[in-house]
Amino acid sequence: MKKKIANLSSAVVLLFLFLICCSFGKKETPHILVFSKTSGWRHLSIDAGKTALIKLGNENGYIVDTTENADFFTEASLKKYSAVIFLNTTGDVLNDNQQAAFKNYIQSGGGFVGVHAATDTEHDWPWYGKLVGAYFLNHPKIQQATLNVLDTKHVSTRHLPKQWKHTDEWYNFKDISTDIKVLISIDEKSYEGGKNGYHPIAWYHEFDGGRAFYTELGHTDECYTDQLFLRHLLGGIKYAIGKHVKKKK
Repeated sequence: MKKKIANLSSAVVLLFLFLICCSFGKKETPHILVFSKTSGWRHLSIDAGKTALIKLGNENGYIVDTTENADFFTEASLKKYSAVIFLNTTGDVLNDNQQAAFKNYIQSGGGFVGVHAATDTEHDWPWYGKLVGAYFLNHPKIQQATLNVLDTKHVSTRHLPKQWKHTDEWYNFKDISTDIKVLISIDEKSYEGGKNGYHPIAWYHEFDGGRAFYTELGHTDECYTDQLFLRHLLGGIKYAIGKHVKKKK
């Protein structure tokens, strides 16, 4: 009888250990939030961008939610997301409480992806300016330019040619952070209207406990069917998520 009990106890322990191992080995499906509220200029390509990001999510095992409702920015809502994408947001889009919730999200290890007009957002919130890496100043007309890929090993750029000709709306920036790691710069001699001299156009950095990626590309509808751009954007999302998805407390 004692032998049977001992065998049963051993079996229970082994089952318990097996379930623990399965639990730790199971990967959490990343959830991504796409936020596209505007209180200034509204880009017509926002809808194309949301459609493309949902498709990228379906193809790469991410669950993508979209919203333009800033009330969604609470600690309880944000904690389930591995990354938050500001897709062509403009102007003052978050109130003080929403800003506090988003700041806490980043400080808890969250990821941020800024697309194009994300740098034309929250100009009066210095913390956000440091997170996104720069602020929009102005832009010339839409035109083709030559981009120089400076980092060919990053997940967002390793598929790109070292010189990439692309048509978009090219921002000039102000308040460019000295802490960003530049992935791509733009050759100001290849188009009209550049004013930054050394002119970063896509970058990433760790910031205040989280990870941030920004790409200036993404003004036109055509961007969101361009496979080079989409792979660039997907790489930025992967960086923002990080190697390991962290469960928020």
